[in-house]
Amino acid sequence: MPDIRAIPVEGLAEVRPGDDVPELILHALRSRRRKLKPGDILVVTHKIVSKAEGQIVGLGEVKPTASARRWAKRFKLDARIVQLGHRESRRIVRRRLGVTISETRHGFVCANAGVDASNVDGGRSAVLLPVDPDRSARQMYRKIKSRVGFAVPVILTDSFGRPWREGLTEVAIGVAGMKALRDLRGRRDPHGYRLRVTMDAVADELACLAGLACDKLSRAPACIIRGYPYQPGRGSGRDLIRPAERDLFR
Repeated sequence: MPDIRAIPVEGLAEVRPGDDVPELILHALRSRRRKLKPGDILVVTHKIVSKAEGQIVGLGEVKPTASARRWAKRFKLDARIVQLGHRESRRIVRRRLGVTISETRHGFVCANAGVDASNVDGGRSAVLLPVDPDRSARQMYRKIKSRVGFAVPVILTDSFGRPWREGLTEVAIGVAGMKALRDLRGRRDPHGYRLRVTMDAVADELACLAGLACDKLSRAPACIIRGYPYQPGRGSGRDLIRPAERDLFR
């Protein structure tokens, strides 16, 4: 395995609805005298993509229901954020201690359907997840390939909590240009044991690597991963969602 580098993309302008995110990223790289190279992977926080796609809601426009207001008052939350989370949910998985775990329309299970007011505009608005993160990743992948002349896989990320573990980690919600999973089933380990169930969630692991290089306060919403020997192919963020029939906790 070669050395793997995570290179933050700094200097992006504030993203607004209608902006061309791939062009903003390429411009930021040029301004820092950097460029993408064959074999690179581009990891992008979904928030700038959501902003560009207009997935922003002014909180002043949100009218919370009585149920949302009661829940918010009980736990000192913003009732408008609670209401948006309900609106963006396919189902509510669990509500306790002021936390609402939702299943989104995409199939992700996360807090409050991914609705987030941080790093937006100081609390006046909230950002939603992209309507179709895989489609967004594919569009970025195609645009960047047309501009640089070679394929650069794209991973869109969000921060999720995890059952039984404290803290947040990055996960891949959209993938284009590479396999999201690395299937090791049937291979033998160094001791000769044949692996039966091992599938590495490489897109999630690369998302976490980018998250370490570009922390939440760094103003670097994109990261180049260089040196990882990814598998080209038609991967997607949906590949990482466990089907209901194999989900032991559903």
